[in-house]
Amino acid sequence: MASSSASPSMRGQTVVVTGGTQGIGFEAAKEMAARGAKVFITARDAGRGEKARQAIAAHAGHDDVEVVAVDFASIASIRRGAADLRSRTSRIDVLLNNAGAVFTDRAESVDGLELTFATNHIGYFLWTRELLDVLKGSAPARVVNVTSLVHKMAMGVSFDDLERRRGYTGFAVYAETKLMNILFTHELARRLKGTGVTVNCLHPGVIASGFGTNNQGLLGFATRSLGKYVLSTPEKGARTSIYVCTSPDLAGVSGRYFASCRESRPSKAARDDAAAIRLWELSERVCDGVVNEAAA
Repeated sequence: MASSSASPSMRGQTVVVTGGTQGIGFEAAKEMAARGAKVFITARDAGRGEKARQAIAAHAGHDDVEVVAVDFASIASIRRGAADLRSRTSRIDVLLNNAGAVFTDRAESVDGLELTFATNHIGYFLWTRELLDVLKGSAPARVVNVTSLVHKMAMGVSFDDLERRRGYTGFAVYAETKLMNILFTHELARRLKGTGVTVNCLHPGVIASGFGTNNQGLLGFATRSLGKYVLSTPEKGARTSIYVCTSPDLAGVSGRYFASCRESRPSKAARDDAAAIRLWELSERVCDGVVNEAAA
């Protein structure tokens, strides 16, 4: 997806893309770098991160691309990664939260949290919170959260069993975390009103990006074997991410949900303001509680 003369220039801007080593995160990072932005991508694996960095730099025609080591399933790693990023840049014009995962079998993070919840929601929440001062200081700035249409499968947040100890179905838990991404978007947008930092979220489409191929069983088989025939390409999937990150038409627009490069309407559960506030407060307790326990 090469930059065109009609694409808004991002020269002088700094962009952070989580999960930028493959799939739509990689394609979005490539395009924004090609438009002149300085780009930071996050990676769990140093080798994969460097390979992606080189490919993005080659595509963009400049070497202003850097890698930040972060494992979004670890609160300590998120804090270290954010501190490292803050030491390397004093501004962030666009933060694209894209990293995510789905797991067939229930597992726990290093912090003892259910792994899908830890990666897909707490990862977005804590990473963004750690970078808020930089974003505010860079205003006008944008936070963009990648969610999914499958959020509509979730009837609400299971506040009484976030650890899913009473039953676990990988795709259902994934859908619930995608609902959380939208609730987080709405509450963060409310809290940042008047700061010059906007927050929006998007459904990228159903993408063949390698996502989900780490799983065994039916989910992994379907993703690996059928995905290339029925899913869209990462290049096409990145279009909505790039649109929400860069479009001049969205300057000042906040708290919205997009699909196919246009505003869309999320589910009723995703428009529950009380649930959004409750999720925010719970997320703060989770993040700060884990840190306090580790320090004890």
